[in-house]
Amino acid sequence: MKNIIRLFSACLLTSALVGSTACTSLLDESYGQVMSNKYSPKTEEEVSYLVNAAYIPWRETLLQWNGVVRSQELCADQDVIPARDGTGWVDGYIYKRWHQHTWTTEDDGVLQGWERTYNGVNTCNRILSQIEEGTINVEGDTKAALVAELKVLRASYYYILIDLYGNVPLVTDFKDESLPKQSTRREVFDFIVKEIKDNIDLLSETPRGYYYGRFNKWAAHTLLAKMYLNAEIWAGEAHWQDCIDECQAVIDFATSTNEYGLEEKQKNVFITQNENSKEIIFALPFDEIYVTGWNDFDFHMYTLAAENQDTYQFTERPWGGVCAIPQFIDSFDPDDLRLKENYIQGPQLTASGEPLQRSDGKGQLIYINEVPSIESSDSGHGYRWGKFEYAKGITNRLSNDWPLFRYADVLMMKAEALMRSGQPGAGALVTEVRKRAFEDPSKAIVTDAQLEGGSCYDYGRRDTNMETHEGGADIKYGRFLDELGWEFCQEGRRRQDMIRFGVFTTKSWFSHDKSNPNRNLFPIPNKAMLTNSNLVQNPQ
Repeated sequence: MKNIIRLFSACLLTSALVGSTACTSLLDESYGQVMSNKYSPKTEEEVSYLVNAAYIPWRETLLQWNGVVRSQELCADQDVIPARDGTGWVDGYIYKRWHQHTWTTEDDGVLQGWERTYNGVNTCNRILSQIEEGTINVEGDTKAALVAELKVLRASYYYILIDLYGNVPLVTDFKDESLPKQSTRREVFDFIVKEIKDNIDLLSETPRGYYYGRFNKWAAHTLLAKMYLNAEIWAGEAHWQDCIDECQAVIDFATSTNEYGLEEKQKNVFITQNENSKEIIFALPFDEIYVTGWNDFDFHMYTLAAENQDTYQFTERPWGGVCAIPQFIDSFDPDDLRLKENYIQGPQLTASGEPLQRSDGKGQLIYINEVPSIESSDSGHGYRWGKFEYAKGITNRLSNDWPLFRYADVLMMKAEALMRSGQPGAGALVTEVRKRAFEDPSKAIVTDAQLEGGSCYDYGRRDTNMETHEGGADIKYGRFLDELGWEFCQEGRRRQDMIRFGVFTTKSWFSHDKSNPNRNLFPIPNKAMLTNSNLVQNPQ
C-alpha cells in the first residue's frame, strides 16, 4: 500500500486528537481543541498513524505554493521563472525579486517558509504535550522512542528555520502563552545538535516498513551531518570531522546491511513508484489521490508549457513557469546523462509521437537553451524540469515520493568535509556518485586536486539587457560546487550550497547582479514581527 495512505490516515486521526494542524501563527492557541479522551496506541501501525501527522508540515513547507523549494532555487544560479508571453508569471514581481535578491518582508515566499515550518514545530509540541499529560497514553520503550522521534523531527523543522532566517525563537512548550524570545543562530544550532544527539540512540534502525518516511537512526545521522556541514556558517566554527563521522555511521550501516546504497541509475530515485529505492534515507511520501492540496508537488504544472498536456495526457493544462538558467546548463559535460535525463529539452511530441504544435501558431514547440531575460520569454525558452518522472495521465499533483535525504548526499557530504579539512579521499567518493552519469567510465573520474579547483560556471550578467563575464575560476572548491549542482539540481538546496561556498551574494548570473551579503538570510516576515515584539529583524 502506498505509504502516503498512512500519512492521510494519520492526519485524520490526529486531527481528532489534537485539533487542526493548519494554524500558522508562531504561538498556537488552539488549546481548547485538545480532547480529554485518552488514545492508547499499542501496535507499530497505530503509533505510525499518530506520529506521521507531525510530518505533514514538512511536505507543506517544502512543496506547497511559494514553499522552501522555491526559496532555495529561485534566488540561486540554476533556475528562474521569467515573465512568460501569453501565460504571465509576473505575479507582482515576486519571482523577479527572488531572482534579484530584492525580496521584502511582505513577500509570500518569505512568509511561507516561516509559517509552515513553525506549524511543524507546533504540531510536534502539541503531540509531545499530550504524551506528557497522558492524553496520548504510551508507556515504556514505546513512549521513549516516540518522544525521541518527535524531538528529532522538531529539530528538523528548526534545520529549515536556522538556514532561512538564522536568529529565530526556540519554542518547545506547547502551553506556554508568553511571546517567545528570539535566540541567536548559534543558540539554535546548539539546540538542534543537542536534540538529535540526545535522542538518536532511541530511534529505530529499521529503514523502511512503518519507519519509511520517518526519522530513523540513519536519517538522524544524516540530519546531524548536514548541521555539521553548515556549522561554519550557522555556528561560526567548522565541524568537518564531526560531519565525516556522522556520514560514516550511515556508510558503515549501508555497507554491512545493503539496506542503503546508490541506485544503478540516478533516475530510479525519482520515478513515480520510488518508495523502494535503496538510495532514499528519508522521504516525504506523496500520492496524487490522497494528498489533496491543489499545489502539493506540482512540478509538471510548474515547469511545462500548456501544450505538454498533450504529451503526457495530464488531466490539467500546465502553467509553463520555471526553467533552467542557460549558464547552468552550459556548465554540464555534454555527455553527462544527468543533463539529458533531468531536463526536458528539444522538440516536443504529442502522446502519439506527432510534432507538438505551439498554441501561438509558431510551429512545433521546441525547448531551447536560451532565455531573453527575467522580463520576457515565450513558451519555447529554457530547458524544463524533468528530474522527477511525470507519469502519463496524472492530475495536477505527482505521486513520486520526495527524497529529502539520499545516500548520494551522504557520500558527497563526507567528500566535502574531507576536502575542506585537508584529508584525502574526496575524489574517490565523488567519482562513485559520477559513475552512473557517464557511459565512458574514464569521464566519471575526478581527483581531489580537481575538486579543489575553480568552477566551470561562467558567471556574469547574461540576458538581452547586459552581457558580462566573471567566470568561476576564482571560487575556492568551485569544482565541488559544480558537482553538487549537477547531482542535486531541482532538489531544493542550491541556495544553501552557494552560501557555504561564498558565491550566493558575490557573483552575477542571468538577470541577477551581485547583492548585499545580508541577503544570505531572509528577513523575518513582517506578519511575525507585528505579532511578537521580542523579534529583532535580520539586517537587510
